[in-house]
Amino acid sequence: MNVLVMNCSPVRNGATAEIVNIISNCLKQRYDVRRICIDDFHISFCKGCRTCHNTAECVQHDDVDQIMEHYEWADAIISVSPSYWVDIPGQFKVFIDRCTPWCNTHEPHAALSAGKKGYVVALRTGTSMKECERIFESIEHFYGHLEVACCDRLGLCSVEFKDAVEQRKDEIIEFCNKI
Repeated sequence: MNVLVMNCSPVRNGATAEIVNIISNCLKQRYDVRRICIDDFHISFCKGCRTCHNTAECVQHDDVDQIMEHYEWADAIISVSPSYWVDIPGQFKVFIDRCTPWCNTHEPHAALSAGKKGYVVALRTGTSMKECERIFESIEHFYGHLEVACCDRLGLCSVEFKDAVEQRKDEIIEFCNKI
């Protein structure tokens, strides 16, 4: 199985990246794993022109297609996202907006191969799981429009810095064991 682990944070070496590393290292024992960081790609804002509703292609040419090639390669996609003001980071939201050509709410639309599974890991600095729930909802809604089956989620509260991730490693590995 091919697994894509996506760091949805623009920070390449923080707590989110550390979780991505743990997941990748755990899963690479059983699967072919790729990891990417949203900040490694140039993604322009959606122009709202709706051309893609008629053509199934965006008029802009940047790195969104490269990310979607990773999505197509993967049998399972794991999005790891921190909370930025009670939701996903803006960079990841811009990517989701640009995935409108693959959205199943209009015809024609581009499509990923069938049978993909989606997983979400959300982290936040505070103690309330409510913000993690909001991240789950945003990403699972996105998966739904790509026809990626939502399979499992993990919320991690009280994680602000990399060092706090080590204390949660067992939870992360247990999550990985269900994939």
